Amino acid sequence: MTLRFFALFAILIPAFSLAQSQRETQTIDGWKMQDSAKVAAAAPLISTTGFEPQGWYAATVPGTVLTTLVNDGVYPEPLYGENMRAIPENLNKTTYWYRTTFTVPASYKGRHIWLHFGGINYTAQIWVNRHEAGTMRGAFIRGDFDISEFVKPGRRAVLTVLVAPQPHPGVPHEHNVANGVGKNGGETAIDGPTFLSTIGWDWLPAVRDRDTGIWLPVTLDATGPVVVKDPFVTADLAASHESAELHISTTLENKSPKAVSGTLTGVIQLQKAENQNATGNEITFRKAVTVAANGTEAVALDSKSTPELRLVSPKLWWPNGYGPQNLYKLTLRFDVGAKAKTSDIATRQFGIRKIEYQVPDSENLTLSVNGVRVMARGGNWGLDEAMKRISRERLDAQFHMHALANLNIIRNWVGQSTSPDFYDMADKYGILLWDEFFQPNPNDGPDVTDIPTYLANVTDKVVRYRNHPSIAVWCARNEGYPPKELDDTLKTLMARLDPTRLYQSNSADGRGVSSHGPYYWRSPRFFYAFNESFKTETGSVSIPTIESIQGMMPQKDWETINDDWAQHDMASGAQRGNEFPTSLAGRYGHIRNLADFVQKGQLATYEAFRAMYEGRNAEMFKRTTGVITWMSHPAQPSFVWQLYHYDLEPNAALYAVKKASETIHVQFNEENRGIEVVNNRPDALNAVNVTVLIYRFDGTLDSHKTYPVGQVPGSSTIKVAQIDVSARITPLYFIKLNLTDANGTLLSTNFYWQHVAQDQFDGLMNLPRVVVDAEATSRTEGDKTLLTVTLHNNTSSVALLAHLQLHQKENRQRVLPVFYSDNYISLVPGESSTVSIEAATKDLHGDPPLIELDGYNVDVNPIDGPVSIIPNLNAQPSHWPATGIVPQGK
Repeated sequence: MTLRFFALFAILIPAFSLAQSQRETQTIDGWKMQDSAKVAAAAPLISTTGFEPQGWYAATVPGTVLTTLVNDGVYPEPLYGENMRAIPENLNKTTYWYRTTFTVPASYKGRHIWLHFGGINYTAQIWVNRHEAGTMRGAFIRGDFDISEFVKPGRRAVLTVLVAPQPHPGVPHEHNVANGVGKNGGETAIDGPTFLSTIGWDWLPAVRDRDTGIWLPVTLDATGPVVVKDPFVTADLAASHESAELHISTTLENKSPKAVSGTLTGVIQLQKAENQNATGNEITFRKAVTVAANGTEAVALDSKSTPELRLVSPKLWWPNGYGPQNLYKLTLRFDVGAKAKTSDIATRQFGIRKIEYQVPDSENLTLSVNGVRVMARGGNWGLDEAMKRISRERLDAQFHMHALANLNIIRNWVGQSTSPDFYDMADKYGILLWDEFFQPNPNDGPDVTDIPTYLANVTDKVVRYRNHPSIAVWCARNEGYPPKELDDTLKTLMARLDPTRLYQSNSADGRGVSSHGPYYWRSPRFFYAFNESFKTETGSVSIPTIESIQGMMPQKDWETINDDWAQHDMASGAQRGNEFPTSLAGRYGHIRNLADFVQKGQLATYEAFRAMYEGRNAEMFKRTTGVITWMSHPAQPSFVWQLYHYDLEPNAALYAVKKASETIHVQFNEENRGIEVVNNRPDALNAVNVTVLIYRFDGTLDSHKTYPVGQVPGSSTIKVAQIDVSARITPLYFIKLNLTDANGTLLSTNFYWQHVAQDQFDGLMNLPRVVVDAEATSRTEGDKTLLTVTLHNNTSSVALLAHLQLHQKENRQRVLPVFYSDNYISLVPGESSTVSIEAATKDLHGDPPLIELDGYNVDVNPIDGPVSIIPNLNAQPSHWPATGIVPQGK
């Protein structure tokens, strides 16, 4: 049966109208908040219309207690400078009242009225109009409460919530120069499902309220007597990809004292891109069901019972770089009575794909999607944002940058970033998820003690998100095994809740998986040495742009590596932040001031992050199947472990990773000096040529060789040449690689700075200043502004790491976020490069676009026009006085 037949068949069945496609839901807002110690009234009184919340704060919901206090001006922005140090720890030692009023829609008359909490940290007692509606415990569980008996349609109602912090907030960890970043974690781990990282980690100082609060939205809706609960869709994909057999299950729950008979109707629609409304042909099916009084009825449908669930030529969901991210929408509606009155509607988004975890020639974890091996290249998220300020728009930008970097997996470390938008963005951008539960490394905290709460949160998390095609792996614990009894329980639980996915007990052991860093900056050749197959943690220092540094601390701290820098992770610890400045000076020469630190830091950042992935490319599907950097994403403004800064400006790391993770890639092996071609496609790459150009320090071409390559098999890396630097070459030299097809079309290009002594690059300070020429155009498409910038190096010298930065022309503010097709670009003499730039038009605030350009030795001839281009003086070391930010000789 074809999709077209199903569409014709659907004509025989009443179709959903737009009004019927979802519940009538409203978001509850207008909240107030107060420390419970300052509220003398009892809970029933507070939840009445007669109570006046005088002196209460206007609460930020969704948000945390500290977010509310910051937004109300009680405390300054905690992540700026050292502000967090002055905020009191007692914020996590008290309970808080949240209160609001809302009007129940008149249309809810005669129906069950439901109050829904997306997430509260850590416990909550909930009252509506003097009545206790229920309780919640754990940050990652939903709360659904039938409040029909407590409210009247068309009338106002009062909702109050008493929120308590986690019982074991622990002793906070402070970051400073004297003691470094301190130990990780502590007794917060006892509480399990919470934001345990907020006690302080080596990437985050302690957050004073431990993210207590109503951190996800609160909504209201209504149903008839039967509720459609937790639909679940899986697919058996044929090896040919020509068909897929869908399996759909759900639970119908009868809230009435009488048996209810009705019809469960389902519709499956292929979704448009960019989360637009459903489009294309529909599949419709029905099943008659009777649900016992106050009972439940499990419904399971497959292509045998429901032939419509066999899809012909299904549109598949693929990881980023391997194909499109096609998504479907399932809508289930239960109608009762002769007039087929709708009792409830539930919708879920899903994707059709098949994930396998092992290949015949290896026992190691090897991800295969739709029959194609996927070299896992990704990043760890320790926490999405220190204070859970995680708008959908911000998450979209962050996932967009991961996709732009050619990454295909994110590890949700200890489940700290679990939220609905997180999974939606992973689906949208094709980012697989290594998704974890709530147990840290045993050295970073004790075992969870409240097992029922832990298991309830795990269960709800899995049931809530298991339809997302992006989820590849469920993992119980970071760098350790759960206690055996708990691990055994989880294995049984996961086999029941989500049997199609891999359950991994330990993020650092089993199936060739390992973690444990290292996490500090090191020379590129050291990234080629490894023993593990699937690396879940390895990292490096990652320096932000000078503008990002200036935006995260007061000017008094710019030129002194002090406790403010330590607060933002530049201190002793796993990152060895105390050693990095002197290591940087030893490699690249004396550091004159902050601007010089940033310029040299970008060189070191680019080197390390490219090698982190190219080192694994060299042994792809031989000795390695994956590498996940620690970290790709910062929870606060930081100097380490990131592809982009907290303010969403990328640094050199993102574009180094983008380069190394290309689908088709040419690279220089910095351990054995070989030239390699990497083919991530499943099909062979035929009749290509690798051109190797070696430039002397002064920019003159020393050698030019082309190596024909007959074939690069699919999903493989092959060596095509060996670099032999002759004795006549200058100590510092440059390697330019071009990979072209038989028609001469450029498939990949790469550029390296090298030294015959490997680690001595202070001579780069003698590179001539290169003034590049530029041209630019701009256009708008919908709500986006799209720019094209072409740089020309018309000089006889090498231009090293040219960096473009989009600004508003009149007020000179940076535009953020911005998505550059390439950045930190090196140009040999006579070379040009074209960059595409995408930004939201609203972020220009009506100003014309301005590109400011800097680079290690790069300047630009200014142009003024619809798109203006000028040098970025702020980023030039010569623009600032010498400060000796890194003392010489140390």
